[in-house]
Amino acid sequence: MGGISLFLIPRNLPGITVRKMETQFDNSHSTTFITFDKVKVPADMLIGRENQGFRYIMYNFNHERFVIAVGAARSARLCYSEAFKYSLERRTFGKRLIDHQLVRFKLAEMLRMIEALQDSCEKAAYAFQQGVKDHEMGMQCALLKVNASKTFEYCAREASQIFGGSSIVKEGKGLLVERLYREVRAQAVWKKKIFFVKKITHYYRSLRSEERRVGKECRSRWSPYH
Repeated sequence: MGGISLFLIPRNLPGITVRKMETQFDNSHSTTFITFDKVKVPADMLIGRENQGFRYIMYNFNHERFVIAVGAARSARLCYSEAFKYSLERRTFGKRLIDHQLVRFKLAEMLRMIEALQDSCEKAAYAFQQGVKDHEMGMQCALLKVNASKTFEYCAREASQIFGGSSIVKEGKGLLVERLYREVRAQAVWKKKIFFVKKITHYYRSLRSEERRVGKECRSRWSPYH
């Protein structure tokens, strides 16, 4: 994990230029492109220990992924509630949308995924509250972020289907669903793409399996009964 160090430097340091970047979903997050041109960084601006930057970043990812998952869970629930309310009002073929079996199935599946995600979020929150160490939360937070992204993506898509054409215009009853649908990709890409997070999860799982194997072998070898 060596080779990367973290520095906290002022924005007005000579050689640094910052420009705003437009994003797909929202322009309030101040996404920027930073250029460093022969910038001289004082050594006392180092954060923590030298060459330990990657470790600090990975530990911090756990908290960030948890926060992103909670936000995605709320957005997914908002998609569900908006679709549910709309299905009570909109009528097709002489009956409400919610009276169509297929629409009820969509709503039921959305709620199933949301409640499962909510449970996972609360378990992770409890673990943090109880003081579980950051390096032990890597797999849980990685999986939580993946499930949150997929749940939000599914709920946004299904809500858009229920709203129909109203979900692609930036006004009217589908206004909120249209905005939420544009935010889906940001939730999936933030703090590493889904496939990379799955790889991290696989690494943690493999590491734990190896630890259990070695531990079992050592106990068997040094058992007083052998």
